[in-house]
Amino acid sequence: MPCTTILVGKLASYDGSTLVARNEDSGAGAYNPKNFRVVQPEDQPRRYQSVLSKLELDLPDNSQRYTLMPNATPEEGIWGACGFNDSNVFMTATETLTSNERVLGADPLVTYHKAQGQEGDPDYQAERPGGIGEEDMVSLVLPYISSAREGVLRLGSLLETYGTYEMNGIAFQDVEEIWWLETIGGHHWIARRVPDESYVIMPNQLGLDYFDLDDAYGDQVDYLCSEDLQDLIDDYHLDLSVDGILNPRDAFGSHSDADHVYNTPRAWVLQRYLSPSAALWDGPDADYRPESDDLPWCLEPDRLITVEDIKYTLSHHFQGTPYDPYGKHGGEATKGKYRPIGINRNNFLGLGQIRPYQPEAIQCLEWLALGSNIFNSMLPFYANVDRTPDYLAQTDHLVTTESFYWVNRLIAALADAHYSECSNLVERYQLKLQTKGWEIIHRYDQGYDPTWDTKTTREYLAKANEEIAAEAKKASYDLLDKVLLAASDGMKCAYKRSDA
Repeated sequence: MPCTTILVGKLASYDGSTLVARNEDSGAGAYNPKNFRVVQPEDQPRRYQSVLSKLELDLPDNSQRYTLMPNATPEEGIWGACGFNDSNVFMTATETLTSNERVLGADPLVTYHKAQGQEGDPDYQAERPGGIGEEDMVSLVLPYISSAREGVLRLGSLLETYGTYEMNGIAFQDVEEIWWLETIGGHHWIARRVPDESYVIMPNQLGLDYFDLDDAYGDQVDYLCSEDLQDLIDDYHLDLSVDGILNPRDAFGSHSDADHVYNTPRAWVLQRYLSPSAALWDGPDADYRPESDDLPWCLEPDRLITVEDIKYTLSHHFQGTPYDPYGKHGGEATKGKYRPIGINRNNFLGLGQIRPYQPEAIQCLEWLALGSNIFNSMLPFYANVDRTPDYLAQTDHLVTTESFYWVNRLIAALADAHYSECSNLVERYQLKLQTKGWEIIHRYDQGYDPTWDTKTTREYLAKANEEIAAEAKKASYDLLDKVLLAASDGMKCAYKRSDA
């Protein structure tokens, strides 16, 4: 599934929070409505079955309460996407990655195979389940971990045991650190701790450009991997370095022509925005270009990164460059040349913020934006709740303005065709709603009493979430009205003279 991920270490963020965010984008020609839900321990299955791969496995009995963003319609499974658990750990899964033939031939993906023939026949082949995938990972991992590192180790164990049918990148976050895991073939994986002072941009491409195997097999301070990764590398001659320093991007990843249009330009434009002084990004003498294969995996920002920066970057459509589909500066040969980050197929943006200066019960904010990010607004919600607002929890296949997802889809479809008339309306909406969200969060932060029990706390925070959702509903109705008027005035079958 096409996506873009941003990871921000605690010393690179504006308030000392760890920040992890990802756009979930649907595949071409598809749109996946999403819900904001809470799963209680008693509702977590003890026997799990994947819809797509038919894999069945037992789950532990010690499930925590957790939030997730599942698909609104269940025909392809849960697709939990991201969420917080009771231990204040955030997980987002997954960023679909690319690989190469050498890796996939050495450790093939574990794909589902239907039964062939009739049972009892000599040539009958029984059904063979596949491994785990994006559909499953949040449900299988998040309820059972108490730190980001534990998330890496649990998912790594599942990958080694059951395998996977796709290449994926997964982020885990707690109040102190962020870990990024990339799957390697069907059963192998690597993970690196994000440096506290740095940020990471991940498009749909295997991203790690350095890996310390000595640390991964030693103290495991900043690197972790599957137990037999070194054997895989040696047995199949995967290390392409000439200096003996493993570059996973070369060993396990890809540098295809498609990457240069679809993937690397997204990392380039956001590094250009967040670290303009780190390199020369434009012109004939540029250090890095949209199609560069050697973009750094992590960089230090020129200034501390805010929640608003993340919303802006994950809505990016190459504004300020000749590649902006809406821009007036590029020619027809450059406009729309590269795949933007903010596109029509954004399902949602999920951002985990863990605030170290707040009591644990109110530390975690789950920021959500649904639909196309260019035209939507991002809302903060407390994660330590037992219920979520209906405006975000009751979405299904029915198009309705009673759903935050669908109203944003309607706004985007109307505003896109009338961008110059509607862009200022959208900007005012985003500023107004995100400001209101902060105002409500600050008020409820200040009103929280640390002596409250869990039930009282969660009900108090759920009330805040309901207030934010109500503001979103009111503001979204207002924007839809304005955008509809602008789109109606711009219809081709129009006539200026009124009836007389």
